[in-house]
Amino acid sequence: MIQVLGSSWALLLGMFMLMIGNGLQGTLLGLRGDVEGFSTFAMSVVMSGYFVGFLFASRIAPGMIRRVGHVRVFAALGSTISAVLILYPTLTEPWAWTLGRVIIGFCFCGVYITAESWLNDAADNQNRGKALSLYMIVQMAGIILAQYILVLGDVSGFVLFIVPSVLVSLAFAPILLSVRPSPAFATTKPLPIRRLIAASPLACVGMFLLGGVFAAQFGMSAVYGTRAGLSVGQISLMVSATYSAALVLQYPIGWVSDRMDRRVLILGLSITGGLGALMSFIFPGQFWLILVSAAAVGGTSNPLYALLIAYANDYLDRSDMAAASGGLLFINGMGAIAGPLILGWMMDNTGASGFWVFIAVLMLGLGGYAAWRMTRRRTTTAVADLVRYAPISAAATPVAASVAQEVYMEADAKDATNPA
Repeated sequence: MIQVLGSSWALLLGMFMLMIGNGLQGTLLGLRGDVEGFSTFAMSVVMSGYFVGFLFASRIAPGMIRRVGHVRVFAALGSTISAVLILYPTLTEPWAWTLGRVIIGFCFCGVYITAESWLNDAADNQNRGKALSLYMIVQMAGIILAQYILVLGDVSGFVLFIVPSVLVSLAFAPILLSVRPSPAFATTKPLPIRRLIAASPLACVGMFLLGGVFAAQFGMSAVYGTRAGLSVGQISLMVSATYSAALVLQYPIGWVSDRMDRRVLILGLSITGGLGALMSFIFPGQFWLILVSAAAVGGTSNPLYALLIAYANDYLDRSDMAAASGGLLFINGMGAIAGPLILGWMMDNTGASGFWVFIAVLMLGLGGYAAWRMTRRRTTTAVADLVRYAPISAAATPVAASVAQEVYMEADAKDATNPA
């Protein structure tokens, strides 16, 4: 771990600052939209725009990097992010914010892809898993810290929009001044969706449903909070609880998943998250219970993301693992685009409580499908033969997912050559 920090501290510091900026702008827009009088559905369209841009960039950004190089893409996308963040409070129209969110999503995905390729280039077979773990911790920590910065300013003013713009601009300095400018960059053609579904229907359905859950957490939590009458400080605590629980539980759940039938764990986590969400629907108006629900959903849904990838790998040939990551991320992205739109419609018709109903339906639906799949296909993989779990966040790009797949395959190869 010390070796990874020594070789990649500047990159990780820059990514930490970028995640603060991204985490801050996501929650801030939900709060400012309420001040501007945007409807719940209008805000759902705005929030969905981020995932549209992110999904497009996951396909387009690698080609941009190959054509003009890492540094130029990194600098161009970073300056665009800073500009859009400043423009938000000056163009307070839903259409302008939606366009801005599409651009922001595209740029952040491109920036992540560039940075992750640098990180992968700096790592080797011995420390790639540790590098991925540190990267995920930095991502989560940045989002958590952003929520506490939010309470220091006025959401109806300009300062809180300037802060993430400055942080994003400053984040590029340590990265560009310290990393090698042109690491090798290659992308893998995604495995066809039809083959993915045939290999693991549960992983594909789960990825789509989790896309909606993640979109609700990252895009609509602040919108829910304003509709539920929560203060800025309370909304910040709720979002922080979501990602803090995800960070704390990721590794224990990963350890357990390598030692049991993963479908049982997927079922248990899905039911736990769904029931956790239902608590705030059944007993509304109690803030401590909202924090419990947020932690329950965040602490189960985020590890489920990595768990579903590991589960899909159990039924794939090693030669297909890297290619599978692109298909799984595409499925997840489609769910993330649709999620806010459906959730916005539900909240317009059922009130703020629709937020928890939406998440509960998706999580319990995943649990129900997992239970049904257990009756349709008996597990053919012994616990000793399970592909190793690797931590990866829901904000993963194809590069981060490919790195995770390399970790899976390297651990699998090591286990094969060194049997217990």
